[in-house]
Amino acid sequence: MGHKLLLLTRENEKYRQLLTSCHLPNVHILDDNPQNIFNADIWLAEPSLAAPILPHATNLKWMQSTFAGVDALVKPRQRRDYELTNVRGIFGPLMSEYLFGYLLAYQREHGRYKTQQAQKVWLPGSYKTLQGQNLLLLGTGSIAKHIAQTAKHFGMHVIGINRGAKPTKGFDEVDTLANLTRHLPRADAVASILPSTPETRGALNQHTLSLLKKEVVLFNLGRGDVLDLDSLYIQLIQNQQQQAILDVFNQEPLPESHPIWSLDNVVITPHIAAPSFPEQVVEIFSENYHKWIKGEELAHRVHFERGY
Repeated sequence: MGHKLLLLTRENEKYRQLLTSCHLPNVHILDDNPQNIFNADIWLAEPSLAAPILPHATNLKWMQSTFAGVDALVKPRQRRDYELTNVRGIFGPLMSEYLFGYLLAYQREHGRYKTQQAQKVWLPGSYKTLQGQNLLLLGTGSIAKHIAQTAKHFGMHVIGINRGAKPTKGFDEVDTLANLTRHLPRADAVASILPSTPETRGALNQHTLSLLKKEVVLFNLGRGDVLDLDSLYIQLIQNQQQQAILDVFNQEPLPESHPIWSLDNVVITPHIAAPSFPEQVVEIFSENYHKWIKGEELAHRVHFERGY
């Protein structure tokens, strides 16, 4: 018996081409005709597109998310009577490039020299080295592990925060979120790569942000709701030497009315630190499909109650 696969992405045509070249056995790829929402037993979907029509999916058995973040699908009142898998393991190198691109640009004063060049001014600055600096990573999953590995290459001291403070390869120290306040004052750079859970929401708030060093670089790369953006805005006005590099927000696109857009010590990027490339997503889907038809356990299963 064949399987009916519904594509729900903003790049359906690209996914269709890639899937066709995979020659997956017994798969009929459906178009997004509303009738197919009822018929399909497998969905390859972006969470925000899938969530509103989930109640109508009468035959859905398994959904492969094209994103890592599945917040829209694990809300308390959403259905949980199907297998949900996401994409993992492909974002570490991309996120690492993003983080160190900005961190090095800041440490090496790229902005200053660009301005000086426009004025034809020759004036050496006072850059700092990453060697010996403390990097605090909120999260110790596959992305954080990759960032930690890159940080060690630059000679940094890496502290990780996870649920059980379990020692993790590549980290010099690991602690729990409850002890976050102990580590914030020591950190030269802080990056949140946490998933969105009741425990992590608002972890970076007015109180915890106030503990940051005078010249810290703060990255928010995981989920928008870990960080209280309004508190950060007030703090950055008062602490001009602190820098924030923000890629994820509670509301995306970030509303034009938010005053944080205009701050010189903030970089805002439109959720592009580590995009899911269709080629990589299809590779994960294809491996999972072969497991699915053999009745084996799927890779990257999402635990609804945990939210990731």
